[in-house]
Amino acid sequence: QVQLVESGGGLVLAGGSLRLSCVASGRTFAWYAMGWFRQAPGKEREFVAAFTRSGDSTYYADSVKGRFTTFRDNAKNTVYLQMNSLKPEDTAVYYCAAGPGGGGPEDYDYWGQGTQVTVSS
Repeated sequence: QVQLVESGGGLVLAGGSLRLSCVASGRTFAWYAMGWFRQAPGKEREFVAAFTRSGDSTYYADSVKGRFTTFRDNAKNTVYLQMNSLKPEDTAVYYCAAGPGGGGPEDYDYWGQGTQVTVSS
């Protein structure tokens, strides 16, 4: 099992940046692929970015490609989501997740509590 705790959300102006962190405890990265998802009010949870289990590859949703970067620090058991050039449509609760990996929420077994990101215009 793995426990995930996100932090780093907040309120930012459009064009600004935020860095989200996700600290993992228990079984860590060697066991799971790690993903980021977000959910805006009234919308389904959507994929943002992910590491493969090996950590060798990352992939991104088209809507964030070129603006968001995910990376990890194995020594700290922490995954990060660097978000640049933020837009109001990026406003959502952001979640990190661990599991076999893939592009859908059903591909992940463990979830953090979420952190709110609000981008004002």
